[in-house]
Amino acid sequence: MNTDCLFCKIVAGDIPAKRVHEDELCLAFPDINPQAPTHLLIIPKEHIASQAKAMAEHKLLLGHLMATAAELARTHKLDKGYRVVTNTGDDGGQTVHHLHLHLLGGRPMGWPPG
Repeated sequence: MNTDCLFCKIVAGDIPAKRVHEDELCLAFPDINPQAPTHLLIIPKEHIASQAKAMAEHKLLLGHLMATAAELARTHKLDKGYRVVTNTGDDGGQTVHHLHLHLLGGRPMGWPPG
C-alpha cells in the first residue's frame, strides 16, 4: 500500500466508496466524475503506479482485471457494447497514479476517444 495514494486509501477503507465488486485481487466502484451512464473504476488491491509499471509477474492480475470488467459489463447489462480504458502517465490522461481500468457503457462511444 502506498499511503499517499487515493486508491490505496479506498482499498484500505480509509476513504469510502460504493463497492460494486470486490474480491481478493481487485475492487470496483463508480467514478466520481462519470463520462457515461455506466462508468466504473476497476483497481487492483496491489499498488501498481500505472500500466507502464506492470511487470511479467502481474500477468495473471492484469487478466483478472479484464475478466472482472467483462463480468461487470454483463451484470450492468452493457450488452450493446462498452469500452475498457486505462490511462497511462500524465500525457495519457492518468490523474490517479494507481493502475485502474475505466469501464464505460450505456451510450454509443465515439472514435477517436481523446
